Amino acid sequence: MRHGKKFNHLSRTAAHRHAMLANMAVSLIMHKRITTTLAKAKALKKYVEPLLTKSKKDTTNSRRVVFSYLQDKYVIQELFGVVAPKIASRPGGYTRVIKTGFRQSDGADMAFIELVDFNENMLKADKKAKRTRRGRGKAAPAAEAAAPQAEAPAKEEAPAAEEEAKAEE
Repeated sequence: MRHGKKFNHLSRTAAHRHAMLANMAVSLIMHKRITTTLAKAKALKKYVEPLLTKSKKDTTNSRRVVFSYLQDKYVIQELFGVVAPKIASRPGGYTRVIKTGFRQSDGADMAFIELVDFNENMLKADKKAKRTRRGRGKAAPAAEAAAPQAEAPAKEEAPAAEEEAKAEE
């Protein structure tokens, strides 16, 4: 029985699996998006997210720990120099897996995995106002936003009237 054993071995030996995930992580960091099978993308997500979290703190120790996994100094420079500052404010969820259909040759379920903060199209879509299902929630903040704008000119006029009164005296 395999109770509590959630890790996908991907039909590989441990050494082959670690080498494959390290190579895929290098490609993901360098290219920001890679296409692979869904199972490999999910395994890669579990592999690379802790490395991205570790890269948010740029210390010698964290660089050495990440280097022990990836074994590529150019990727370490890219990760700590370009990727880490962009993901610094994000509390997690640095990657996104999107299914793309089935591979023609063997019918394998395909997906692409990408770094969330580097997809310009999705970032534009995120900035749109999101609709809520509750209709009154959006009306109340809009009314409150309009009210301070209406009060602001009245406040600006009052000091101007005071200055004119002082000038007349």
